Amino acid sequence: MVTNKNIDAVVKILKEEIKKYKEPIVGVLAKATRDPFKILVSTMISLRTKDDVTTRASERLFSFAGTPGEMLKLTDRMIEKAIYPAGFYRVKAKSIRATSKMLLEKFNGKVPDTLDELLTLRGVGRKTANLVLTLGFNKYGICVDVHVHRITNRWGYLKTKTPEETEFRLRGILPRKHWKIINDLLVTYGQNLCHPVSPRCSICKLSGYCAKIGVNKSR
Repeated sequence: MVTNKNIDAVVKILKEEIKKYKEPIVGVLAKATRDPFKILVSTMISLRTKDDVTTRASERLFSFAGTPGEMLKLTDRMIEKAIYPAGFYRVKAKSIRATSKMLLEKFNGKVPDTLDELLTLRGVGRKTANLVLTLGFNKYGICVDVHVHRITNRWGYLKTKTPEETEFRLRGILPRKHWKIINDLLVTYGQNLCHPVSPRCSICKLSGYCAKIGVNKSR
């Protein structure tokens, strides 16, 4: 079982293991641009969308508009066409445009750097807001998606029912030095090895730490 007595060792192993796999696209974009607006928009596009689709959709959209002001010059239909076939592309197009307008009207065209302000933007939930804080501003936040929620519960590190509950629980127990990186580590690991069904436990370097809660079948 993973506990705070061995979490440092677990994170160290994860950092080495994920070098074998592709980094999530939002993290790649963050390192390439260091642009909070592009990180925000690409994160909005990425929800319920595969990384390769997110990559192409983000590149197409940013070839037309890379700032809130430029984005408002595009119509909903133009944004839809640029980000298609991202999941819920019509809804996302409206949210991207509405968020760009709000950034201009309330934040002088700048992406805010606090969780509470980010959560006022249309289409921005806690996952997106925390990711923008950590990747866009290098501030402390804990981004929790389905992979982080699943794996931390599978480890036995915590026991929660929803990603939001997991975020708040992690804020209480996870050492602060691991907050910014936990999402990238577990998203990569969850996509490639610690799958929802039939995880690859036989080759997992964390097998000795993991309580394997909820795992009925593994490889």
